[in-house]
Amino acid sequence: MARAGLTAERIVTAAAETADEIGLDHLSLSALARRFGVKDASLYSHIRGLADLRTRLCVLAAREMTDRIALAVAGRAGKEALFAFADAYRSYALEHPGRYAAGQLRIDPQLAAASAGHRRSVELTHGMLRAYGLAEPDLTDAGRLLRSTFHGYADLESRAGFSHPRTLDASWHRALEALHILLENWPRQAGTQQPEKETSHP
Repeated sequence: MARAGLTAERIVTAAAETADEIGLDHLSLSALARRFGVKDASLYSHIRGLADLRTRLCVLAAREMTDRIALAVAGRAGKEALFAFADAYRSYALEHPGRYAAGQLRIDPQLAAASAGHRRSVELTHGMLRAYGLAEPDLTDAGRLLRSTFHGYADLESRAGFSHPRTLDASWHRALEALHILLENWPRQAGTQQPEKETSHP
């Protein structure tokens, strides 16, 4: 890639592509500089270092993933929304493993609050769960359950962690069926309240 026109946006985009190719843990400023054909120092005119780059990747991944999920769940509710949400989550995690890993990083709460993707993640999750009649604290509890299930399955699948010959899609959709039944019969906690505005993952 040419040196001309080097910008923070181009650097982050290239970093996302590189992370998907070699893994987030192997992403370095040196590898990124080689991709652009420049010295490492040239990148510091646009980013503050590797930590800053990883934070920017986290924000990028949150935006991309929530855009995909929002498109998938538009006009849907209940079981249809749950399945669409989950499938969009899983597909992004498998198609973009480096970006997905970056999206799981913990970043400064103020940066997360300013990140449209992080805010939208909570809004989409809670919007889907409210269709099941849930309110706080059940919204947070159910949101954590869904995130744990989706993340755990996608992470194991990406690592070839399932060895049984049954197809992964079959087990995935059976798990979603079970989650739907659970959400329809969620054990309500006494003293639930209306949810407050949130700016971080459940």
